Amino acid sequence: MTRGSRRLLWVAAGFFVVSISTRIGLAIYSGESFSLAEWASFMSVGIIFDLAVLPFFLLPWALYDAILPSFVTNHETLNRWETAWAALWGAAFLTLFVVTSVSEFVFWAEFNNRFDFIAVDYLVYTHEVINNIWESYPIILWVSGVLVFSIFASWISWPRGTHQPRPRWLVRWSRAAMVAVALPVGMGLVDQEMAESSPNSFVQQLSTNGFFAFGHAFWNNELDYDKYYPGLGAEKLNGQIRTLLDQPGTTFTSSEGINRVISPRRPQRDVNVVLISIESFSASYMGKFGNTQNISPELDKLADQGLLFTNLYATGTRTVRGLEALSVGTPPTPGQSIVRRPNNDNLKTLGGELKSAGWAPYWIYGGYGFFDNMNAYFGGNGYNVVDRTDIDEEGLPIHHETVWGVADEDLFSLAFTRLDREYEAGNRFFAQIMTTSNHRPYTFPEDRIDMPQKKRESVVKYTDWAIGDFIRRSAEKPWFDNTVFVIVSDHTAKAAGKTDLPPSRYLIPMIWYAPGMIEPGIMDRLMSQIDMAPTLLGWLGVEYQSRFFGYDMFNLEPGRERVFISTYQKLGYLKGGRSVVLDVNKEPVIGEGLPYTQGSLPAQSDQELIDEAIAWYQSASRYFRLGLLKEDTVGAGG
Repeated sequence: MTRGSRRLLWVAAGFFVVSISTRIGLAIYSGESFSLAEWASFMSVGIIFDLAVLPFFLLPWALYDAILPSFVTNHETLNRWETAWAALWGAAFLTLFVVTSVSEFVFWAEFNNRFDFIAVDYLVYTHEVINNIWESYPIILWVSGVLVFSIFASWISWPRGTHQPRPRWLVRWSRAAMVAVALPVGMGLVDQEMAESSPNSFVQQLSTNGFFAFGHAFWNNELDYDKYYPGLGAEKLNGQIRTLLDQPGTTFTSSEGINRVISPRRPQRDVNVVLISIESFSASYMGKFGNTQNISPELDKLADQGLLFTNLYATGTRTVRGLEALSVGTPPTPGQSIVRRPNNDNLKTLGGELKSAGWAPYWIYGGYGFFDNMNAYFGGNGYNVVDRTDIDEEGLPIHHETVWGVADEDLFSLAFTRLDREYEAGNRFFAQIMTTSNHRPYTFPEDRIDMPQKKRESVVKYTDWAIGDFIRRSAEKPWFDNTVFVIVSDHTAKAAGKTDLPPSRYLIPMIWYAPGMIEPGIMDRLMSQIDMAPTLLGWLGVEYQSRFFGYDMFNLEPGRERVFISTYQKLGYLKGGRSVVLDVNKEPVIGEGLPYTQGSLPAQSDQELIDEAIAWYQSASRYFRLGLLKEDTVGAGG
C-alpha cells in the first residue's frame, strides 16, 4: 500500500474512532436507558452519517498527495522533513476531531442536543461565547491535553515515508477525483430525516454526526414557512385566523387581516409596570412547583402575596424567543426569532402600545445589548434602550460580572436610575428588565446566599435573592404603591427530552405582584407566553389597535386555551389534550398534549386541529414577512 493511501486510512481511522467514541460517550452521558435495538439503530445510522462526512477530511490529503512532486519523496532529507510536516497536519486534523467531540459534550450538557441552530447562532457572538467558555471550563488544561494526545498519537502512528515508487500521476489524480466525487454523493444520499426515524429524540440526536448536524443547522438557519411547511389557501387562512383571534371586545378594522381594535373592559389603570424577564428559569426550580431544594424562597414568597400563573408555557428554548413572545406576541416563526431578523423595526409591540397610551417604555439589560440584536430590536420598536454601557456612565458600583453581563443586583440598581427619573418627571413608566446571572459560568457576588459558586442551583438561588432584594428596595420608593411587577421566565433551563417537543420542559412561572391592586391567588388556565402582553393590556384597561396573536386570558371563553412550543424547526400546537407537530417537508403529526381540565372543549377532528395549527403558524410567518405586523400597516392587509 502506498504512503498516500496509508495517510488517507490514518485520517479515516482517527475520524471514525473519535466519532464512534463520541456517540457511545454521549449515549452514556445522557443517562438514558436504551434498548439493544436503539443502540443498533443510532450506531448503524450514525456510521452512515460518518461515511458521508468523511470525504470532507480526506479530500485535502488526496489532493496534497496528487500534487506533491516526486523529487521530494525521492530525496532522503526532503522526504524526512515532508513526513514531519505532514505528521503535524495529521495531528491538527486529529485535534479538530477531538476538540469537536469535547465541544459536543459541552453543548450536550447545556442543551441535551448535538450541534443545532443554537450552536450556529452563537458563532455570530464569538466574544460572548468564547469568554463564557473561558470562564466556565479549564480551557488551558483541556487544550493542552488534546494537543499532547494528538501530537503523541501522530508521532507513534503516522505513516512514515518510504522509498517505494510513487503511483503514477494518473493513479494519484484518479484517487483524488474519487474522493471528490464521494463528497457530493455522500451529501446527496443522506438527509437529516434518516436520523429522525426513531420516536426517541435522544436516539435521533445520537444517530447523526456532529459536523453534519452543524452544517445542516447552518444551511437551515432561515426557514421559509411557505416553502417547507403545510399551508392553507389565502381565503381559508384569512377566515381561520380571524375566527381564532376573535374574542369579546374585539372589532376587526377590515374584512381581511388581523388588525383589530381592542376595547377596554374597565377604566384605564394609570400604574407603572415593571416586567422582569428571568434568564433560563424553569418552573421546576420553584418550591411552588414541587422543588425541594429551597432555591427560590423569595419568588415563592412573592407567589404567596401575588397572582401565580401555574400553567404558562414558553414558546421556545432561547432568550430571543421569550423576548419575541413577550414583546410582539406572535407564535414562533421557524428559523430565526423575529428579534434577530431584518426588517423587525416599527412593529406593534407591548412597549409601543403602552408608549401610545402614555407610558415611558424601557428595555434594560445587564449585558451589552449588541448580543442577539437586542438593542437594535427594542430601540427600533420605540423602547428607551439601557444596557451595560450605561452602568459605567452612571458610575454605579459593580459587585460582579461575567461576559454575559453584570450581577443581577447591579442590573436592578441601574434600573432604579431610570425609574426614579421618570417618576420625578411625573411620567408613568413601563420597564422590561432582562436578568443575566442565571447563565454559565454560574458565578455571582459572594456573601449573598448559602450555596457554592459555579453550580446551576446556586445561581438560580442568587437570581431569586436579587429579585427579592429588588422588590425590597422598590418598596422604599415613592412609586412602589402604584406599580405592578410582572416576573416571568424567558425559557426553561433545558427543553430536550425523549420526544421532540416535551411539553413539561416548556413550563415556566409567572407572578404578578402589586399589593393593594392584585389579590393573592392562582391562575391555572392553560396559557401561552404570547398571551402575556394582551392579558396585561386588558388588565390595565388600555384601548389599542392589535396585531398580537395572543389572548387576554382574563377575557377568554373557556375551552379556547392553547399553547405553542417549538425548536427552530419543529412547531408544536397543544390544545384540548392533544398536540400537532409541524416539521420541515413532513406531514403534520397528531399526538397527546397536555392534560386538559379548563372548561369544555367541542370535539375536533384531527384535520380541524391541524388546520388550526397551520393557521396560527402560517399567519405569523406570512404577516411578519409581508410587514403586516408593523405600526404603519392598516386596512385590508393589516
